[in-house]
Amino acid sequence: MIDTRMDRRALMLGALATGGALWSGVAQAAPFASRRIAMNIRGEGGDVVLIPGLASGPGIWNGVLGGVPGYRYHLVHVRGFAGLAAEANASGGLLQPIADEIARYIAAAGLKRPAIVGHSMGGTLAMLLGLKGLANRVMVVDMLPAGAAMVGGTASGMGFLADQLSGYLTGTLAGRRYLAQMVAQTPGARGSDPDVIANALRDLANIDLAPQLPRLAAPLEVVYAVGSDAGQAAAITSRFRAAYAPRKATLLKAIGPSGHMVMGDQPARFNAVLKDFLQG
Repeated sequence: MIDTRMDRRALMLGALATGGALWSGVAQAAPFASRRIAMNIRGEGGDVVLIPGLASGPGIWNGVLGGVPGYRYHLVHVRGFAGLAAEANASGGLLQPIADEIARYIAAAGLKRPAIVGHSMGGTLAMLLGLKGLANRVMVVDMLPAGAAMVGGTASGMGFLADQLSGYLTGTLAGRRYLAQMVAQTPGARGSDPDVIANALRDLANIDLAPQLPRLAAPLEVVYAVGSDAGQAAAITSRFRAAYAPRKATLLKAIGPSGHMVMGDQPARFNAVLKDFLQG
């Protein structure tokens, strides 16, 4: 049963870190080498870049690969997440360097402004790539422009706290034990590097893309999860509308009842929305 009363204040340390363990099948490796991301290609057709969220691997898109055929999907796997060694992601900033590497892949693969779809942290990356002018259209799945807003805060208010939290999680025995336990118990996060997760949380808490959204020229669609409780759903809808208000042309669509993993909780509805999005 879907928990429609999930505490969205726990997303940054729990619900964001889901998915990634289900991806299977033979993948065709792209001619691209990176110490920050691994890329695989599935299918034939128009180009779509799929970016998973925090601690997730490409497995979160399993239902999309079979449910929305007719596209060439470029699956991003962030190193340090879902079984890949951290390599260059082991320390330092993550979001901007990963966005830069995905941009380098788009250029190396000769993609001409593909559609870019990102879930959670992947949604932040999708917006960063859209702001670079690399996308034909952008879909963000259950993510706000400010990562801190997902837990009820702001980048200015939580930045210092995020830095302290990152240090606690990576620099103390108790913190590392807690983060390792979270990784072990969260579906899809197994095999993820605690240091990479902590650094990603710090970056997410410090970023706010809302002021930049008006200059995102590509069509932007935001799919967000709501529960079955009407009051909760209304509050979430209000939060998303306010957050994306700086970009007036943004299309927002709620899917529920669902938790954070919309594509897993409501695959048929999500695939229908994605199909319409990709068809333009």
